[in-house]
Parts: sequence; C-alpha cells; structure tokens
Amino acid sequence: MTPIKPAGSITLLAVSCLTIMVGCVIVPGLSDIAAQLKVSYLASWLVTLPALGVILAGPLAGRAIDRFGAYSMLLIGLFCYGGLGVAGIWLPGAVPQIIDRIILGCATAVVMSAGTSLIASFYQAEARLKMIARQGMAIELGGVVFLFVGGILASANWRYPYGLYLFSWLLLVLVLICIPRPQQQMRAETIEEGVTDSDRRLRPVWLAAFCSMICFFTAVIMLPQRFALMGVNAAHIGYFLSFVSLVAVLAAALMPHVVLQFGHYPTLIMAFICYLLAHLEFAAAPNVVLCLPGGILLGMGFGLSVPLVNHMTVEISQPHERGRQLARLSMAIFGGQFMAAFMTYLPGRLSMAFIAAAVLAAINIIAMSKVSVRYG
Repeated sequence: MTPIKPAGSITLLAVSCLTIMVGCVIVPGLSDIAAQLKVSYLASWLVTLPALGVILAGPLAGRAIDRFGAYSMLLIGLFCYGGLGVAGIWLPGAVPQIIDRIILGCATAVVMSAGTSLIASFYQAEARLKMIARQGMAIELGGVVFLFVGGILASANWRYPYGLYLFSWLLLVLVLICIPRPQQQMRAETIEEGVTDSDRRLRPVWLAAFCSMICFFTAVIMLPQRFALMGVNAAHIGYFLSFVSLVAVLAAALMPHVVLQFGHYPTLIMAFICYLLAHLEFAAAPNVVLCLPGGILLGMGFGLSVPLVNHMTVEISQPHERGRQLARLSMAIFGGQFMAAFMTYLPGRLSMAFIAAAVLAAINIIAMSKVSVRYG
C-alpha cells in the first residue's frame, strides 16, 4: 500500500473535526438562527437531530463502506455534508429543517466511519493507536475552534455560521490531492466465526462508548443551566466548557501511554472513575470555582475513553467488516449524545441529572471490571 504523507494525515484529522462541527457551529447563535428559520420551539433539536441521523444511517453507512470502499464513500459523504449543511439557510419551517438535519446526520455517519476506516488502513499497531489519539484531540480542538469562529460569524449575521459547513468541500479537494486511494480489501465471505466473535467482543466497547457520551454530554447540557442559576454569564460558561475541551485534548494525548502501561479496559475504568467524581462534584459544588476540579475530571474522562473505543473497534474488527463495526460505534457515540438530552427531563432539582450520570458511571466501572477479567 502507498504510504500516506504528513499532508494526508493532517487531512484525515481535519475530516475528523466534522463530527463535532455538525452541531456546534450553530450553537453560539442558536436562538437567533431558530427564530429566523421560524423554529424557535425546536432550537435545541437543531443541534440534536444530526445525532439521530447518524443512528438511523449507521447500518447502511457501514455496509456501503465495506462494499464500495472507505475512500469513495468519504468523498460522497464530504460532498453531501457540505451541501446539506449550508442548505439549512434556505429551508425555513419545522418539517424542512427536521428532514435536512437528519439527512445531514446520515452524511456525518458516512464521514465519521469512512475517515476512521482510512486511518485504520494506513496505520498499524502502536502508530495506529497514536493516530487515533490524535484524532480524538483533533475532534476536541475542532469543537473549540468551530464554537469560537461560529460565535464571531453569528454576531455578524445569523446565516454566516452555515458557511462553515462548506469546509467539507475544501477537505474533499484535499482528500483527492493528499490521500492515496488504498487497495480494496478482499472480501472474506467465509469468515463467519470471526465476525461473530468480533461482534461479541465489541459489545462492551459499544456500551462504554454509549455511556461515556451520556456522561459527558449530560454535563455539557446541564452545566450551563446550573451555572446560570449561580449568576454566571454566558461568556464565562463558554470559557469553562472550552477549558474542559482543552483538558480532553491533553488526556487524549496521554491515552496511548496509559493504555500501554495499564491496558485497554483498565483505562476505560479510569475514565468512568473520572466521570463519577466529576458528576458528584457538579451535584454538590456551590460555585464555579469548586466546579473546576470536576471540569478537569470530565475532560479526562472523555479523553481517556472516546479515542480508546475508536482504537479498540479498529483492532478487534476484521478488515472486511471494519466499516460496519465503525458505523455501529458511531451509532453508539451519537446515541449516547442523543440520550443525554433526555436527562433534562428527570424529576427534581438539576443536581439529579448529575447524580444519575454518576450512578451510570459507577455501573460502568463494575461492568468494565468484569469485562477486563474476561478479555484482559
């Protein structure tokens, strides 16, 4: 296989940023955007609906990648991502917006799975683990950058943040220029037992991904409401969430070293311990300053878990089924993000959502401990 050059590696990392960009570019100007599109009552769903699209399209995206190749499907996904993203400007009303955002999520499923599949094709062993860790760092940094740029653009005009979706068309050109087309893996129709075994071994990985995203996004959704009750303004809430993202970047950078030292499942256990302590602190802390250690723990939980489940999925799955398994991982990741939105409906005070997330983290610590004994 033709080796990939540094420009190609950077392009693949930039492609990874699109998974977080799908929702965050419109977040800073969400209220104004929703009002202009006449869907103020659906404002939060404009951010959440792409996650539903990923869940619905995951199986088809995975099969298409395995059949037609990750490279071809990535090009198609990037083109559709840009077109569907920017089209939202000209689709006022609830039904057109709902359809557009869900189909945009379908394109995101293709981009996310195909991009990681290409990383798996060009990198092996420890180099692959480090590249997937960089992918996690790129996703978090992308969130910080796109939130910042989206806020600047939204302050100028509500339409301007939608232009960021066209970044995917620039990446499409860069993929064609910088990334060689990998040789198509031969389809192994006869490895029925291997497929069954990888499905069984990946179930706890998908569970960890699903629950990690619930734990992380419960905090992302609930902290602004809790801080608002403390009298914290929107700017400082944004600074706190950006701080969490930067901690996640650093944790993702350390993740390969932690895995090599302790192993895969012990690292996931550490991640859920971080989530447990973070949510307990968020539930009890009376002010923002005392929430700072919780922010550090929250970022560490994300950085130690999400890039790792990507790597584990790649390592466990067979080459001929990798697209399908990565698509299932995408469904788990975005499914967790989608389910976190329902934590706001728990009865009682805001702290109940944090307590529920802490309980979920504790359950996962026990579950991952048992899986660690079984698989090592």
